[in-house]
Amino acid sequence: MRIVVTGATGNVGTSVVRLLAEDEEVGSVRGLARRVPDWSPPKTEWSAVDLASEQSNLVEEFTGADAVVHLAWAFQPTHDPAVTWRTNVLGSIRVFEAVAAAGVPALVHASSVGAYSPGPKDEAVDESWPTHGWPDAAYCREKAYLERALDSFEGEHPSVRVVRMRPAFLFKRESASEQRRIFGGRFLPGPLARPQMLPFLPDIPGLRVQALHTDDAARAYWLAVREEVRGAFNLAAEPPVDAALLGEMLDVSRRVRLPRTAARSAIAAAWGLHLLPASPHLFDAVLRLPLMDCTRARTELGWRPERTANQVLEEFLQGMQEGAGARTEPMHGGKVG
Repeated sequence: MRIVVTGATGNVGTSVVRLLAEDEEVGSVRGLARRVPDWSPPKTEWSAVDLASEQSNLVEEFTGADAVVHLAWAFQPTHDPAVTWRTNVLGSIRVFEAVAAAGVPALVHASSVGAYSPGPKDEAVDESWPTHGWPDAAYCREKAYLERALDSFEGEHPSVRVVRMRPAFLFKRESASEQRRIFGGRFLPGPLARPQMLPFLPDIPGLRVQALHTDDAARAYWLAVREEVRGAFNLAAEPPVDAALLGEMLDVSRRVRLPRTAARSAIAAAWGLHLLPASPHLFDAVLRLPLMDCTRARTELGWRPERTANQVLEEFLQGMQEGAGARTEPMHGGKVG
């Protein structure tokens, strides 16, 4: 098989490329990224491609591929959503159109839990839950819009096997520095990387989410390439992450109930001053995301996560302490302050 991976140098891309390169049934992997990395896995070749550019010749990149795994995504700048829209939405639509034009038989697309409409925190929903996102958050708005774009694409190109992966929040040791820069900026990582310095743990109503190791998500992408499956798959590890779990994991016994409005006001102020990259709109969305039922991934893909959410977060926090990274531009390491 010949597989093309967009966004191949990011958190998910590095795990997917590594796994594909180790597969005896994969003859070659072409990684697309804005900057060619100093990293050469077996059977992998690179192309410098900017999906935001109309000059990118994606049809040429995709011709002869057995599958395209579309992972490319820009999280910033959060203060200028028109920029992320050009890369994430318009760039993705170019990918979809090029897949059809090049005659690629399979498209595996990185959707997200963020595509889901607000839902319950005390029970899990399956893939039939509405995917209208949270309209005030650019990330959710873009993920939801692409779900509608894929609906149209599937109707126009029924011969293309389309798979939509909807993972929970993805972490690994090597992603610690990248995610610190994307979401926390310079001022947040110190206390997080040194949990023993936390005097208490904020307990915010609704802050109950799911996590997953990036390598476990990559294995689901790999299975979606290999198996003749279609449609959406939820991906998450157990147990759900909330203040009680974090307090136990970080050995912080004191939890302080913090109203949503107070937490949001602090985040909004820091974001407005450009001290915090993550927007208050994304915080609003996180409080409303449903928990996901992953039964379909287990029964149809044969997929189960190998790590618990506790193990995922422990590894990630250790990575933050060490300034862990990888040999690609998005993933380069950096010590925390």
